[in-house]
Amino acid sequence: MIEISHLSKRFAQHTAVDNLSFRVQQGEVLGFLGPNGAGKSTTMKMLTGFLAPTSGTASILGFDIQTQTLQAQRQIGYLPEGAPCYGDMTVRGFLAFIAEVRGFRGAEKKERVSKAVALVELENVLEQSIETLSKGFKRRVGLAQAILHDPKVLILDEPTDGLDPNQKHQVRQLIQSLAKDKIVIISTHILEEVTAVCTRAVVIAGGRLVADSTPFELESRSRYHQAVTLVAEDALDVAALAELPGVAGIEENGIANSLTVLAKPGEVIFPQVNDLIRERGWKIKELDVERGRLDEVFRTLTRGEAA
Repeated sequence: MIEISHLSKRFAQHTAVDNLSFRVQQGEVLGFLGPNGAGKSTTMKMLTGFLAPTSGTASILGFDIQTQTLQAQRQIGYLPEGAPCYGDMTVRGFLAFIAEVRGFRGAEKKERVSKAVALVELENVLEQSIETLSKGFKRRVGLAQAILHDPKVLILDEPTDGLDPNQKHQVRQLIQSLAKDKIVIISTHILEEVTAVCTRAVVIAGGRLVADSTPFELESRSRYHQAVTLVAEDALDVAALAELPGVAGIEENGIANSLTVLAKPGEVIFPQVNDLIRERGWKIKELDVERGRLDEVFRTLTRGEAA
């Protein structure tokens, strides 16, 4: 288990992290969310022992990060923001160096490097110097060094930053497979990352915790939860839709004959909307029920507008 208790970090007059507390259990993939400047990277640096907190504690699998730093760090695979590496080293040389730092020698070192390379598909760039790689490949090298020693805890700061859609999909699949017997924390501002791989989300703003829920629970806070979006061939009767039981309002979508019908909190309105469509004989091109919009919930939470 990872446990953060009343963690704070101040730089002169600026408080970057403010009395933060939460726990993460084995098997969880925690999305650590917040706008730029919210304190995400600062928290990661304290959690991994690279930055001392002003107050509070953090422990990794029972090891206090301040008093048992090396024991705690042995449990961690860390991908920092920007994936810093030694640019003049080749990918093979860098990963071999990291393996030696981690205490591996001989055949075991070679095996660890080969496995990490295969998992993130670096075979074609092994002999290139890191400084010549694209941003996406540099990110993959950073991920390879983080998983090389098969750590029990993975702490990843923006793991898919700079990757193309195919590479993002591959890394997300890798994270999900690794999470079966590990604790994974992903710091990100990419909301699709949360719904794609995370089992839980913690949102911070101004260094403070503002939400701790599953992605589904966060989506259910959205005013678009259970909303029904229609695209029709001809004009829709807005008044008739607005009068249906459970309907909170109607929004026009800026596209001809496209509306979103909003549901009152706790209401399911699709059956009523569907019945009206059949009754009126509307020719519908698209009909969707929304889970909720995480971006809207995120904006509300980080503006301090939510309870």
